[in-house]
Amino acid sequence: MLDLQIQQQLRTHLGRITRPVEIVATLDDRAASQELRELLADLSGLSDRLHVRLDGDAARRPSFTISRAGSGTHVAFAAVPMGHEFTSLVLALLQAGGVAPKLDDAVVEQIRGLEGDFVFETWMSLTCHNCPDVVQALNAMAVLNPRVRHVAIDGALFQDEIAAREIMAVPTILLNGQPFGSGRMTIEEILAKADTGAAARDAQRLSEKAPYDMLIVGGGPAGAAAAVYAARKGIRTGVVAERFGGQTLDTLGIENYISVAETTGPKFAAALEAQARSYGVDIVGGHRVQALEPAAAPGALASVTLANGAELQARTVVLATGARWRSVGVPGEAEYRNKGVAYCPHCDGPLFKGRRVAVIGGGNSGVEAAIDLAGIVSHVTLIEYAEQLKADSVLVSKLRSLPNVRIVTNAQTTEIRGDGSRVNGLVYKERATGIEHLEALAGVFVQIGLVPNTEWLRGTLELSRHGEIVVDARGATTVPGVFAAGDATTVPYKQIVIAAGDGAKAALSAFDHLVRSPVAR
Repeated sequence: MLDLQIQQQLRTHLGRITRPVEIVATLDDRAASQELRELLADLSGLSDRLHVRLDGDAARRPSFTISRAGSGTHVAFAAVPMGHEFTSLVLALLQAGGVAPKLDDAVVEQIRGLEGDFVFETWMSLTCHNCPDVVQALNAMAVLNPRVRHVAIDGALFQDEIAAREIMAVPTILLNGQPFGSGRMTIEEILAKADTGAAARDAQRLSEKAPYDMLIVGGGPAGAAAAVYAARKGIRTGVVAERFGGQTLDTLGIENYISVAETTGPKFAAALEAQARSYGVDIVGGHRVQALEPAAAPGALASVTLANGAELQARTVVLATGARWRSVGVPGEAEYRNKGVAYCPHCDGPLFKGRRVAVIGGGNSGVEAAIDLAGIVSHVTLIEYAEQLKADSVLVSKLRSLPNVRIVTNAQTTEIRGDGSRVNGLVYKERATGIEHLEALAGVFVQIGLVPNTEWLRGTLELSRHGEIVVDARGATTVPGVFAAGDATTVPYKQIVIAAGDGAKAALSAFDHLVRSPVAR
């Protein structure tokens, strides 16, 4: 199951285990159970502290639990956790075996202080690069608090249950059998939602922070670069972001960042955060900013208000809020979001195995999505508004070679239909004739570009007609002391390398503003 090189690497990692770990598997006669049996056999041979039993009686087969001997720790996988979830498996074994999760002390204290019983179920797919963050967060919570239990479930193995629960997107989280969350969530976001008193305590704690010399709003490549360049100047630097890494977390492969031949988005995001932390940057994660109050006078402090009511103050602010997937804006899209309407083919594609889907968008993202989905689903219809596909010719050639793909150009999507609980069709109109067509299908993947995350800034500083923050050549906005960088700005070409350069430039410009400004007393 595991090749020799991986086994050798694992032997080294598992050597850090200090306490016995018990793995109990529940199997059946499916091929997946045989794969799991082989995986667990390989693991048991890599550490004498791993003890494997095959006499489990869990309801889901195949599945297995990971428990620290003599404790109530309970982590489970109803899956053969390879692919993106292999790291989740290794971390679960290490943490159950006594290796402390890499979490802030305040987060650990909050997890251990949770009151009540929490049974989490995470529905995921092994090709989903958003799922591991959720799985690993909940696993860590289960390790730290015996009243928290977690099972990660591969939807591809339990299609009947997926259909019965009407789960149409991953990751989907249930808590005590009820819907809890969908999509990528940080451990801070999970705790804020599970711990009803957390928001008020967190707001008070954050509001008590000392003012920053430079506060960066957003944790993507632009925000990370700004943070590193600011911290290297020796000034007090903070980053507030809903999720560190931004759009890169939703990018499966990165092959055009100079000096990095190839990496994945989540790995790139983790490297961004690690470098920022290495410079002592204060990262306030899992929080959304909802207002900016510029400094009232030169040298005074600007104020940033978070959604939980907390206020952070800073002498200068760099806005690096990035962008998000653009919506089609047709009837049915919002109603069936995560019920057949999806934005990440890598994450949610396996849930539509053997069914018919559509992709809206003929640029690189749309064509790449259609190519990926064609290997999973029974048929893909790609719908492009323009008369020609806009993707690179090599991608278009690959797409046209696939037998289960139909390309419809010069067409406008007018409606996404469903039966009240899930998508069952899409309506598009031929732009040349006005004739409408109903396409019966189970899923719609939207890939039509990005929209800047700047709505909360309207009326505070100048935005372009597209909602982008207007900046000059130095990254300065129309408000003194406030700078901006990356995909949220008017700078052309939304690329990772450009965003990183913009972030560095904005930080240097903000620092120059600092040294030329009086200090309010």
